[in-house]
Amino acid sequence: MKNKEFLKLTLPNNLSYVSIAQLCARELARKIGFSGDDLYKIELAVDEAATNVIQHAFEADENSTFDIIFERIPLGIKINIKEQGIPFDPSQLPKFDPHSLAAGEASKGLGIFLMKEAMDEVSFHNLGPDGKETYLIKYLHNKNIEDYFPSIEQEASREIPQKPIRVAEKRIYDIRLMEPKEAIEISKCAYRSHGYTYFDDHIYYPERIVELNHSSLMISAVAVTPENVFMGHAALVFEHPGDTIAEMTFAFVNPEYRGAGCLNRLTEFLFEVAGKRELDGVYAYAVTNHIYSQKAVHKYGINDCGILLGTSPETWVFKGISKENRERISMVVGFRYIGTPRPVTIYAPPHHKEIIERLYRNIGAEHSFAVPTTLDPHFSQDEAVVETSFLASEGNADIVITSYGANVVRQVRGILHELCLKQAATIELVLNLEDPITSFLVSEFEKMGFFFAGILPGTRIGDALILQYLNNISVDYTGIQVNSDMANRILAYIKRYDPNTHV
Repeated sequence: MKNKEFLKLTLPNNLSYVSIAQLCARELARKIGFSGDDLYKIELAVDEAATNVIQHAFEADENSTFDIIFERIPLGIKINIKEQGIPFDPSQLPKFDPHSLAAGEASKGLGIFLMKEAMDEVSFHNLGPDGKETYLIKYLHNKNIEDYFPSIEQEASREIPQKPIRVAEKRIYDIRLMEPKEAIEISKCAYRSHGYTYFDDHIYYPERIVELNHSSLMISAVAVTPENVFMGHAALVFEHPGDTIAEMTFAFVNPEYRGAGCLNRLTEFLFEVAGKRELDGVYAYAVTNHIYSQKAVHKYGINDCGILLGTSPETWVFKGISKENRERISMVVGFRYIGTPRPVTIYAPPHHKEIIERLYRNIGAEHSFAVPTTLDPHFSQDEAVVETSFLASEGNADIVITSYGANVVRQVRGILHELCLKQAATIELVLNLEDPITSFLVSEFEKMGFFFAGILPGTRIGDALILQYLNNISVDYTGIQVNSDMANRILAYIKRYDPNTHV
């Protein structure tokens, strides 16, 4: 955001100081726009998190300090409790059993349970020698489109014919950046295209769309007639501030305007924006239950570089397109460089080197490849830094290794176990192809059940290799529709290495 709002407290590991942290949390949350019961929930979460650190992160007789950083984020508040106390494994956190309270027994895991009930996101991160962090995130409860969208209009939108509508007459319309007042039309357009099944529910909250654009985490383009009739939307979305690659997504056209070329012009406009912003590249996900979206991205040079199996739930609705397959939906990953790719050295695992070279050529990069002969001696001394995110609505999780250490295999194994217990259906492991250690460790991760998915250039950790893991879900390879020869090659390669096909 233009004016970053944050507050940092450094507190002794003494329970008497927890009330100060609660007061700061409440006042900053109130300033941001929270009120009523949400203020109590934020206070409660800070109380539990700080108490947990004080009671468990340090030795009983240790005098130390820890930091609490309160930060306004585009959609609410983020609270980071950071300390350099005793190492712990998040996968070993006790699970709360409500029956233990009724029985008068010790309620292990109650604090974590209360944090997760009070906040929208709770996560734990090991930072190696830099200690540990607990993230608490609470979103402002902006109005959902149901508050704007009359129920009679919602019912009408459910009756869209199953065949795509084609516009007979030529339409005159403009493509430009979104104006804040148009955010509600974007939410309505998403609903008319997917109902309430779209994977990212931020799209259903107009105020969140405005805030994401204001914070530069999203660049929204709209198609609008001279009479200001809204036709469609597409966006560039950044996962983190300062990212040099963006996902092209949130592409919706109101059914009555399909066939007018909206998506083509929206895509062209966003590539112009990407060039002016000096981005390194743009990537996109295209579903495989039909080939329309794959054809669309190929038309603009977004070429295939991977396939993620079963990454979206089977409940995802595509209004106007029939869908008989009720399995989880797989995605083709595509990438396009903006300008000339920066030269990098790729350390591919030997058994995947040939396909990785093909994928780079397919997206227009001729990088140099190297084969390391020995591990970096610092590897055995360092602690791994691993980040995890889990999108429960999608049943999909990411594990990102930001730096390697001697404990990395054990740490990934523990995180994988935890995510499987949380019923994550699919899990992606993201590895840095510019780090020689990746070449040595891929086989170790494959022993856990991970297998090849593809590559993604320009991530915040560097050019990345993506491995995937399926948690007790079946994939019908014959039901996956792909449009290009390269996608067919990738799919065959993935099937060859998928351990679930050999069970």
